[in-house]
Amino acid sequence: MRVRLGFVANALALWECSPAKTMTYRRFTELPSAERMDKLIDVTRMNLQHTKRILYYCAAHEINVYRLSSSLVPLATHPDVEWDFYSPFKKEWKELGDLIRKFGIRASFHPNQFTLFTSPKQHVTDNAVKDMVYHYRMLEYMGVEKEAVINIHIGGTYGDKKAALERFHENVQAIPPEVKDIMTLENDDKTYNVAETLTACQKEDIPMVLDIHHHEANPSDEPLEDYLEDIFATWERRDLVPKIHISSPKSEKAFRSHADDVDPDFVEPFFKTLKKIGQDVDFMIEAKNKDLAMLKLTEDLSAIRGVKRPSGGTLEW
Repeated sequence: MRVRLGFVANALALWECSPAKTMTYRRFTELPSAERMDKLIDVTRMNLQHTKRILYYCAAHEINVYRLSSSLVPLATHPDVEWDFYSPFKKEWKELGDLIRKFGIRASFHPNQFTLFTSPKQHVTDNAVKDMVYHYRMLEYMGVEKEAVINIHIGGTYGDKKAALERFHENVQAIPPEVKDIMTLENDDKTYNVAETLTACQKEDIPMVLDIHHHEANPSDEPLEDYLEDIFATWERRDLVPKIHISSPKSEKAFRSHADDVDPDFVEPFFKTLKKIGQDVDFMIEAKNKDLAMLKLTEDLSAIRGVKRPSGGTLEW
């Protein structure tokens, strides 16, 4: 069994390297009109430069799994802005893609919680489609869209889960085929559990991202082990290693909240289950301490008898 570990967006070990510098619409409109686009371009250029630094950091630590920030381009989908974020940065986008391929990094995006397809309001679905296309365009500009994924949750229930699921299956058809082809669905911690998410994935032929922390907060009727084979099978169409989200509770009282780091005791039972199955996977670490938490968990799990660490971000057992 081979497990690669990665982290989300910001590398805390790097000085002043946030790839998610933002610019609000209010701030945009407060600027003199002649300065607005220049400022927008400056912020985006900084985010792309910081992403480049993070990719080199991943290479230095032999980390092959990384989630790009959804906030690389401020106001990219705002209806009153929607600017051309490709032409000024053709060189930068290509360079990021070249580095991702050169370093063998598995790149992904995870749009925010407002990108959902269960709402009864048409404008919510329209905005969700727009956001999915925005993420796809960034991957396309980097030239890595064929190997990447865009991961979302199913969405809310609006008081009627059955009707919401029916809307989901109807509304996702509005996503352009090339974008839908690389999307994934993840079980969440309150509404759609593993069983429900898996069923939706199977119906739409969409790979499923398993979140073990969410499963513990919102369990299905059957043990998790009973679903694993079918979850992993959803990835066969893409010919990609299944992806698992890893985090641990902040506390018993705040069980759904992510802890700063990942408690290895929380992860170890699942890690051992994967060993029994012999399934290769990629772990995306969703902890407050980002890369630091990822490297710490890698070290913690490598202490298990029989586990080897052939590189900075990979474990074999």
